[in-house]
Order: sequence, then structure tokens, then C-alpha cells
Amino acid sequence: MELWDLYDSIRKQIGNTHQRGVPLQEGHFHLVVHAIIENDKGEVLISKRHPMKRYGQLWECNGGSVLAGETSLQGILREIKEEIGLALHPNSGKIIHQETRGDTHYDLWHFQQNANIEDLILQKEEVFNAKWVNQEQFDEMIANQEVVPFINHYFEFVFKNRKENENERKPSDNKKITI
Repeated sequence: MELWDLYDSIRKQIGNTHQRGVPLQEGHFHLVVHAIIENDKGEVLISKRHPMKRYGQLWECNGGSVLAGETSLQGILREIKEEIGLALHPNSGKIIHQETRGDTHYDLWHFQQNANIEDLILQKEEVFNAKWVNQEQFDEMIANQEVVPFINHYFEFVFKNRKENENERKPSDNKKITI
């Protein structure tokens, strides 16, 4: 039996737990976490959902529900370890986006970490493939409807932020640079 901590609309724990699978009471929320894992090449790690799951055979970033007693960070570290066998470095992660949809608060984590696909241990019930993709490949996958619909905008936070940072570092063409 999986238990979740319950939160109010402003993400404050209300001191109760809830059993997964039972509808939540109005005004109660639970916490779900997802991680975008980026390697040194600027590629992101995505996994393909098990065919029997909702959105089966579509690609996504890994994550899941935070269990009772866990923090957001503890939840994402556990979920990634369970689903793809990757031990993330806790200090390399940061929350880059939060939102609320329906009865769920979402935290999107970004981790900078390298990993070999061959070394991943995929949880058979959740995931049946994983790969690194760059922005161009990911955009093509979105166009081909190969990505879980509500997850695809999460990647925009990483790719958009990267472009903004690159633009800040690049001098404009009409500026003279003295070295």
C-alpha cells in the first residue's frame, strides 16, 4: 500500500496521509516529481513507458509520486533509482519549475549527470527503454507524437534556459571586443 502526504493548495503539508488509488478529497493535493537529467553533451535522458501503463510506449522524463515522509528531493532520488537504476548526486539537482494541475503539485528537477545507457537497470513494470537525446531529436519526437503530452513542455525549461544563457554569453555582432 502506497501512502502519500497530503498538502493544501499552497503546498503546505496538512498532517494527513492518503492511500494511492483512492480519490482525493477536494482541496487536498499530493506531490509528484519528475527529473530532467542532462549530460555533459547537453543531451537529456528519456525513457519509454511500459506498454501497459497510461501513455504506454511514449517517451518521458522519469519520476513519480512522493511517498509519505519523503521530501521532494528524497522522492525524486528514489524514483530515479527504482525506475532506471541511476543513483543521482543529490547536490547536482535543483528544482527548476513547480506547478499545480488538478489535485497534484508537480516539482520538476534538473540534474547534471552522465550515465551509460548500458549501465541502467530498467524497472520492467515501468520502463522498457532509455536513451539520450539532444534538442533537435526531442523536437522531432514531439512532432511525431512520441512523447507523453503533458511532459513535453518540461524539456522547454532546460532547452529554453540553455539558449537564454548562451545568448547572454555571446556578444552581439555589432559590439567590438577587445582582448
